[in-house]
Amino acid sequence: MINIIGGNKKGSKLIVPANDVRPTSAIKREAIFSILESYALKNAFSLYKNKCVIDLFAGSGSLGLEAISRGSSFGYFFEQNYEVNKCLEINCKKICTRHQYDILQQDISSIINIKIAYPLSIIFIDPPYNLNPFENLLNLFLKINIITYETIIVIQSAKNTSIQLIKSLTIIKEKIYGKTKITFLKKLQ
Repeated sequence: MINIIGGNKKGSKLIVPANDVRPTSAIKREAIFSILESYALKNAFSLYKNKCVIDLFAGSGSLGLEAISRGSSFGYFFEQNYEVNKCLEINCKKICTRHQYDILQQDISSIINIKIAYPLSIIFIDPPYNLNPFENLLNLFLKINIITYETIIVIQSAKNTSIQLIKSLTIIKEKIYGKTKITFLKKLQ
């Protein structure tokens, strides 16, 4: 089990599936949210209020649920594994009201079909380290025009993974934590 570390559900325990999931540790989540909140504060925009998040390769949902606990209005969770989705559903019910989340057990490319109800604040991308879907996903986000100038994309990858940067995006921060590289991207103005 892991805990929510901030917001109105701080201390709530999340179930972690026994297999096929690498949950983001509390130390990494604290670092991620500290960087996100600091960036939003410095750039004078609301990170959570009336905003939504997308959690791709959601697993236990710890990143998206952390954002909801901190004030995000809605979260879209993409997770294809049926067994993992059972835990994700339990975790969402524990942290959210029914009108604060949607779990999509579909390929990530189905993101083109969702109707996003709020401005998109954060996209979390945390695939298994043997995958490198980043360039395709970033191109897809730009193609379907879901990224605003206030949307931050947070990518977790193996520390030696090279992420091909798309022309319309820029890296605002990159940190290494053990075997993990966390990259923060935003759309160029």
